[in-house]
Amino acid sequence: MEKPEAILIAGPTASGKSALAVRLAERFGGVVVNADSMQVYVDLRILSARPAEDEMGGIEHRLYGHVPGDRVYSAGEWQRDMVPLLAELRERGRVPVICGGTGLYFKALLGGFDALPDVPMPIRERWRARMAEEGPAALHAVLAMSDPAAAARIRPSDSQRILRALELGEATAGPLDALQRGSGDGLVTPGRTRRIVLAPPRPQLRDWIGIRFNRMLDAGAMAEASAFRRRFGPLRTAAGQAIGLTELWQVEDGALAIDAAKMLAVTRTRQYAKRQETWFRNQFDNGWHRFESADDALAAFD
Repeated sequence: MEKPEAILIAGPTASGKSALAVRLAERFGGVVVNADSMQVYVDLRILSARPAEDEMGGIEHRLYGHVPGDRVYSAGEWQRDMVPLLAELRERGRVPVICGGTGLYFKALLGGFDALPDVPMPIRERWRARMAEEGPAALHAVLAMSDPAAAARIRPSDSQRILRALELGEATAGPLDALQRGSGDGLVTPGRTRRIVLAPPRPQLRDWIGIRFNRMLDAGAMAEASAFRRRFGPLRTAAGQAIGLTELWQVEDGALAIDAAKMLAVTRTRQYAKRQETWFRNQFDNGWHRFESADDALAAFD
């Protein structure tokens, strides 16, 4: 079949997106591009389930592990990083196979995400300092006073989105709704893309999540969590909220047995996957095709 301009693969965590992306990149002469907000962090290869070298199948992977763990990295920054990368891949005649579980990244790609203004560093640093001192629940209460509509959409535990709303609110002196109209410019032509939501049956996904966390432990997740703690300490940024970090730190401190930590991390991951699946089902309809397995998705390209 004719090469698409881009192939987009979305879906909940542990659904098999990365392996499918490699197979499609092999078929179309493509490059796998990350669209997962946790896999950008260099310090969390294992706990973010970033593909290891032996899982890449010799295929080039981009925008993986390029952000330090203490940096706030937004969907807008990902969008800006994508502009030169897509131009480079077009010049090389390579198909971007864009793979991940962060819905806002795909919205940025397709034009459903506004280009938001840059926030001056003093404003950003002030809110980050308050987040570190007061925590997300307290700042969510602050947001509820200044922008009730934004606070109603953002969970009180979602520190990154709370920070972003507060920063933008101060920088622009207006509510988030005034900036987010879903009318930004897309980076690819939707009609020339192939768009997949990989959504295995929920019982199967639950099993895969448990199996994957065991593999993370075998691959050195405890050492990775310990190294992250030594380098950064507790962080309120997205990287610091990675599932498994706090659970493994409690094991390190003797406050939790490893089996209990594993159960907590797996439960949190399953809850997160359920939220992702709900979001994709509600947001990704027109132009997106849902498949329960990678084999079914591959067959659709025949």
